[in-house]
Amino acid sequence: MDIGTFILFALTTLVVVFSPGPAAITIATQGSGNGIRYAIFGVFGVAFANVVYFVLSATGIASLIIASHLVFSIIKWVGVAYLVYLGVSAIFSRSGGFQISQGKQEKRLTLFSKGFIVEFANPKALLYFAAILPQFINLNYDIVPQILIMGLTTIVLDITVYSAYAFLGHRIGKSGVKAWVIKSINCTAGGALLFAAIKMASVNASKA
Repeated sequence: MDIGTFILFALTTLVVVFSPGPAAITIATQGSGNGIRYAIFGVFGVAFANVVYFVLSATGIASLIIASHLVFSIIKWVGVAYLVYLGVSAIFSRSGGFQISQGKQEKRLTLFSKGFIVEFANPKALLYFAAILPQFINLNYDIVPQILIMGLTTIVLDITVYSAYAFLGHRIGKSGVKAWVIKSINCTAGGALLFAAIKMASVNASKA
């Protein structure tokens, strides 16, 4: 892989990761209610989900999943259901969204699982890796080193960007703003998650 291709891959991945979405909202809410030290486990969950998709794409399995309407639909509708659950929880539950104080922290495994499920059940992540990854592989070079470099780059960018979202959520949770402001943020975040669920429901493999 030449330096130009690597830079293009890194910038493309950075733009995709930085774009606000279900995972970003989830990590930010974890940061507001649990603090940075705990929210990082949610970040690891998101990163691990992308690692799994990256490996599947690199081995060609992702293409098989996309080709299987049943498997793709299962992944998609699990994601839709989970986003609806998170969205409704953020709107109606005091513990489902941003919090003014940390209070009782969630378990590390719970935070990790939420991050993993939100990202892994997002079919757009699967479509991205399956459609984009092959475009950056140069057949004139050894393939394995290229995949390792791109995989490591993806992990670093995931952890860096989502840690920033966790920090942002933490600052909101510790800012001392009034309860109605936090409630408004929660309703907005919940609405965004529900909208993401609607958009996710419209995704199909042919859009890859």
